[in-house]
Amino acid sequence: MREVVIVDAVRSPIGKRNGGLAQTHSNELLGDILAGLLDRNNLTGAEVDHVIGGCVLQLGMQAANVTRNAWLAAGLPSEVPAATVNAQCGSAQEAMLMAHAQIAGGLADIAIACGVEVMSRIPLGSNMPPDGPYGNPRGGRYAEVYEPTIQFEGADRIAERWNLSREALDRFAKTSQDRAALAWEQDRFGTQIIPVEAPFLDENGAIAGTRTVTRDEGIRATALETLAGLRTVQPARVPPSRHTAGNSSQVSDGASAVLLMSRERADRLRRPARARIVDSVLVGSDPVLMLTGPIPATAKILARTGLTLADIDVVEINEAFAAVVGAWAAEFDADMSRVNINGGAIALGHPVGATGTILVTKALYELERSGGRYGLITMCCGGGLGTATVIERLA
Repeated sequence: MREVVIVDAVRSPIGKRNGGLAQTHSNELLGDILAGLLDRNNLTGAEVDHVIGGCVLQLGMQAANVTRNAWLAAGLPSEVPAATVNAQCGSAQEAMLMAHAQIAGGLADIAIACGVEVMSRIPLGSNMPPDGPYGNPRGGRYAEVYEPTIQFEGADRIAERWNLSREALDRFAKTSQDRAALAWEQDRFGTQIIPVEAPFLDENGAIAGTRTVTRDEGIRATALETLAGLRTVQPARVPPSRHTAGNSSQVSDGASAVLLMSRERADRLRRPARARIVDSVLVGSDPVLMLTGPIPATAKILARTGLTLADIDVVEINEAFAAVVGAWAAEFDADMSRVNINGGAIALGHPVGATGTILVTKALYELERSGGRYGLITMCCGGGLGTATVIERLA
């Protein structure tokens, strides 16, 4: 297979729910990130063979192939194809796996993996309302084979199985917030972010103009006492739920994109290869616990690459819920000083369809900042899937 390299990676600021990006059309948010990626690499877009994007809530403005629509909305060449995939929270990382495979297999020389989600306008669950006319995605025979749990329940069962207390989950959440705040204080994110010109509303709810969003909006000063006082996400659960809004990922808006090339094409275009993709996997995992996917995904990718977790300098594991990271860390006896060094989704947010390539972007820049060699990016996904990618810094 051909060597696949990362030439660049960018993301939008991550907007909080009903925050600075809430009025942005998904096509325009992703389109601006794609255009910004091309512009800073002196490309017109015509050089790209394929664009593959992730989006979970493919409804309304995110329906009908949002990746293609975003590309066109940005005024980019219409002859370039684009497709949208849905692997739940791992959608953008699965898009990158598919782009990786196309280049490695010789079907493309240049591809962009990306993702978008504007959850303020299209919230989780909006595409499957209870008792709606189009049925339940985990009804029928599915419910005869597997218990159709929700993610909140899966997270709490994980906490119970791995004996992760509410206090431990809150401590992890505080660490995420503290690390993200320090990262912004030290300007670790600045060069990876494409500022977004976003509409805002006046007091009457009408579009009043636009303003430039440049920073992640989810970071907040956090005290353990405050976290301990938050209501749980399943207040009536027996035994008591251990997750709250404070130790779970934030509903968010955002987009991200990674520019991939074959090594040969990057050399021919004289574009420095910043990292190479060592390997990528998508695995199935327990669909009832649902969120344990990073455990088998990490095990599989380490076995395939011949690496150990001790070889990995930077880990980006999605903080969908604190228990997801806690269980993964317990299974691998992970050195947490290498894990989510600049905070994760608890602090920064989780725009579900975009998070996969957001994590790849964060891992790349942190490897470059710290001088590390290998980065691991892994995510849990609704329905029982796990993603994993290993990248090696080259520049």
